[in-house]
Amino acid sequence: MTLTQDLSFVSMISNASLLVQLVMALLVLVSAMSWTYIFRKMFTIRSAISQTTEFESIFWSGANLNALYEEVTSSRRQRSAHSGALERIFEAGMEEYRKARLSFTGKDIDTAALLDGARRAMRAAYQREMDALESHLAFLASVGSVSPYVGLFGTVWGIMNSFRGLANVQQATLASVAPGIAEALVATAIGLFAAIPAVVAYNRYSHDIDRLAIRFESFIEEFSNILNRQAR
Repeated sequence: MTLTQDLSFVSMISNASLLVQLVMALLVLVSAMSWTYIFRKMFTIRSAISQTTEFESIFWSGANLNALYEEVTSSRRQRSAHSGALERIFEAGMEEYRKARLSFTGKDIDTAALLDGARRAMRAAYQREMDALESHLAFLASVGSVSPYVGLFGTVWGIMNSFRGLANVQQATLASVAPGIAEALVATAIGLFAAIPAVVAYNRYSHDIDRLAIRFESFIEEFSNILNRQAR
């Protein structure tokens, strides 16, 4: 077997020690999971941004709140229809507001209690939506921060084995050391291949989710002001 053949990518993986091969297999598995979450999160966030923009356009067009609430509720009950995060926040606040207003029928309306209930309902819905949007981001962050070190562990172990093998050689040459070191470095390369996309995706998605959170919080405040005016 020639040196070139020994340093082919497949040969380096197959000739690596068992522990290094296990490290490589773990990193490949983690990378596959990471790419799965990257694409799933990409579609989820794109859908959330699109649905939020669409609902904001409808809401600020001057639509009647009660009619809009009925429409959102009806759409959610249809299995084929998938409501957006901002719609669910609006629905939670409007539902609590209507229930609280009915409880004050024939009594003096306590505006503070009325708005407090609607606001708490919207904040609870907001937290649920943020938890859903942020799911799997921690995994991407972990992959981005840990994978290079896992790959480095495989590299260090492989280099240790390579140098231990030199103990039985009378004269150490580059040709005798290079294959073992190259095999070990493959683990670091795979670790970086797993880490870099995960870090890029995590930073991008965190930014997009933060912008969505600002839009949700702004909507809650503005909608609360509208309900405050209606309650008087």
